[in-house]
Amino acid sequence: MARGPSTAVASDAPSSQIESLYTHHHGWLHGWLRRRLGNSCDAADLAHDAFVRLIQKPRCFDSAPEARAYLRAMANGMCVDLWRRRQIEQMWLEELAARPEALAPSAEHQVIVIQALLEIDGMLRSMPVKAANAFVMAVACEMSDKEVAQELGVSTRMVRKYVAQAMLHCLMLEARSVATDPPILVHPAAPVGTGSA
Repeated sequence: MARGPSTAVASDAPSSQIESLYTHHHGWLHGWLRRRLGNSCDAADLAHDAFVRLIQKPRCFDSAPEARAYLRAMANGMCVDLWRRRQIEQMWLEELAARPEALAPSAEHQVIVIQALLEIDGMLRSMPVKAANAFVMAVACEMSDKEVAQELGVSTRMVRKYVAQAMLHCLMLEARSVATDPPILVHPAAPVGTGSA
């Protein structure tokens, strides 16, 4: 059975294939995102990011419908991430508004807090649901093992297991982050007071 020309992204000729994908599908993807988000600027940003991801991780598609299905699934996940980020930012802004103005952190500190909250949210979403819930209740809400167990309908032994599982997950993520960061080379300073008088 004859097939139409494939829409491919592969390492042998990535530029022309990405260009073809962009030419044939960018307008459609931007329109889909604009309808989904109700915002042309966010739609343009996410459509751009979707094609950047295709450049970073090339894929082959046998047909235009297959390419669009993949782009739509990827863009839908990006929309969910955007909405979660906005929700976290909004919650932080509401928390700030409830504080006296004199206690408001600097703009730089606010950016650091929002980034930390986004990283924590991502970490929690990558855990099993009960482990994440037990971790938040025990660590953030300072609930006892017994209180967490009652809330989740499990034994206190299981709560300790969930919290340990979450802590291990945090350590693994931190280790992975450290492993991917470039090393910082520090030249040791000359010892002080060791030279001859």
